[in-house]
Amino acid sequence: MFSFVLLAAAGFLAGTMNAVAGGGTFVTFPTLVFAGVPSIVANASNAVALFPASFASTWAYRKDFQPVEGLSLKAMMAMSLIGGVIGAALLLYTPERTFDALVPWLLLAATLTFAFGPHIVPKLRAMFRIGPITLLLVQFFVGIYGGYFGGAMGIVMLAVYSLFGLTDLNAMNAMKSLMSGLINGVTLILFIGANKVVWPQTLTIMATAVLGGYFGARIARGMDPKHVRMGIIAISTIVTIVFFARSF
Repeated sequence: MFSFVLLAAAGFLAGTMNAVAGGGTFVTFPTLVFAGVPSIVANASNAVALFPASFASTWAYRKDFQPVEGLSLKAMMAMSLIGGVIGAALLLYTPERTFDALVPWLLLAATLTFAFGPHIVPKLRAMFRIGPITLLLVQFFVGIYGGYFGGAMGIVMLAVYSLFGLTDLNAMNAMKSLMSGLINGVTLILFIGANKVVWPQTLTIMATAVLGGYFGARIARGMDPKHVRMGIIAISTIVTIVFFARSF
């Protein structure tokens, strides 16, 4: 019972975090692991639990989609789906002990991306831009990463879109939400088909994450985004340190 209370609280906090600044995976994934769920199953269950939020965000941004000159939305969707399938398949074929050893490094990479990405991207954008082919290729690899783990995936996509030259944040969020939804959707099918989802825990997180997302969006209007980001970075740093400590 205590585990489910903890999972419910984690889901609510993750939903709130995702509504404000992202980073919900930093809470739900480790909570599943600490609740006794094996790491690969925890990762798969976490992807399923947070899946509804992706398309909910896509629907919310439906009026902000804009055609991008020289870029095919269908091609972006195809790259996301193919990458997501490959990433999920790689996860399913990864031995549990190998994934356990990779988790701290994946969390570290996601934490560094979340913490420093917004500061580095403007400097990179001033130095160079990427073209449509490069964007499609990067989206493919983002899909692989998202299917395999997915922490800070949205931050990476926003950074890449910025380097492509997009500047409308709402339009960028609309595309990011759609691509995230496609990646999570295709991984969901594979994870469920492979019986890698623990449903009681997953549904608990899913339900409270929806509530957290609703109230988080309302709370966000009165919060300083910088303070929120600092809190998420602190949480992700602590979680990363704990997982490194567990690996020794």
